Amino acid sequence: MEQYEPDRLSPAQEAAVRRSFRNGRAALSRRSLLRASTGGALAVGGLGALSACGIPPAGNTQGGVPAEDHSKKEKSVSFSNWTEYMDVDEAGREHPTLDAFTERTGITVKYTEDINDNTEFFGKIKPQLAAGQDTGRDIIVLTDWLAARLIRLGWVQKLDPANLPNAFANLSPQFRSPDWDPGRAYSYPWQGIATVIAYNKKALDGVEVRTLSDLLDNPGLKGRVGLLTEMRDTMGLTLLDMGKEPEKFTADDYDAALARLQRAVDKGQIRRFTGNDYTADISKGDFAACVAWAGDVVQLKADNPDIDFLIPDSGYMMSSDNLLIPNKARHKTNAERLVDYYFEPQAAAQLAAYINFVCPVEGVKDELAKIDEDAANNPLIIPDKAMQAKSRAFRSLSSKEETEFEEKFAKLTGA
Repeated sequence: MEQYEPDRLSPAQEAAVRRSFRNGRAALSRRSLLRASTGGALAVGGLGALSACGIPPAGNTQGGVPAEDHSKKEKSVSFSNWTEYMDVDEAGREHPTLDAFTERTGITVKYTEDINDNTEFFGKIKPQLAAGQDTGRDIIVLTDWLAARLIRLGWVQKLDPANLPNAFANLSPQFRSPDWDPGRAYSYPWQGIATVIAYNKKALDGVEVRTLSDLLDNPGLKGRVGLLTEMRDTMGLTLLDMGKEPEKFTADDYDAALARLQRAVDKGQIRRFTGNDYTADISKGDFAACVAWAGDVVQLKADNPDIDFLIPDSGYMMSSDNLLIPNKARHKTNAERLVDYYFEPQAAAQLAAYINFVCPVEGVKDELAKIDEDAANNPLIIPDKAMQAKSRAFRSLSSKEETEFEEKFAKLTGA
């Protein structure tokens, strides 16, 4: 188990967090573009919370082990999630899939949209977890890099496969065994986040785009290309374009990929590095092409017929938001039953029809077609086998690597 020490962010890591607050995934809710929601306000104090001192080290508690489970006597479960990341009825007040779960099982769900950003939320729950205390939550949803951190620290409970038959059977192959949780012993994916290339056909004006190299090298696109400020997404696609494996790259590979991007920056090929605000640039045609998140592209295509996307032959990046049960959670079995419920095709289809991210559940297409045929046939929501095979993941980083890589990337982007 990794020994916990109070986090101290390097200047580059702090800059990365602030970029995320301003215009990265943290700046808008997961469904902000699809439901025109601005999401909740972010607490700037999250940075301070990450570097707070005086918290007992994890070595003082035994993490990653079951706590006393009150599921039989207390028919409830507390679920913390990101804003706008759950299906709602037309009135916008009820969550149909959660209501159906309660009706079937008798387990009431206290559903709270209190996650605005991974870093900020970690600051909220870290004191209790480090001290071996209950966070008041039975399920939390964290992006893969932070999920990996909590697993290493021993702050989440190991899942009981006996309570997860649907999750085990229906989990999509591309999500089955991340390097930070082999075999999904501690987590299951809530949704996938695919990073692809988006383009504006009108703005391209006949220029052919098939690879990331086209964005970085074609003089016809000079000054009309956008890349993401999220290091793992932009660097992952660049490594793939250079024939390197994001799951296995070395520090030298990383430096070579940075140099590749630096050349494009120096010659004016890149208009700017962006967060979610690339959506306006690509829609207006200020970007002819850019690196983009699939969840955004779904809505961009629906709103503008000139917008489309491509998957390079070299592959695309996939990350995930993940369901975990923190230590000392009171209702572990109830939580596992809820996790398993969302791996039933019908429930997964209802969720996918609303939020439009990559569904991690196999066999959901037919159920989704009954609700929304276009969504069922959209590879950005239900990837086919060929697209799944091109999915790649950015490998886990040590704390030292995280600091070094973010510092170098921040210099490249001018952050």
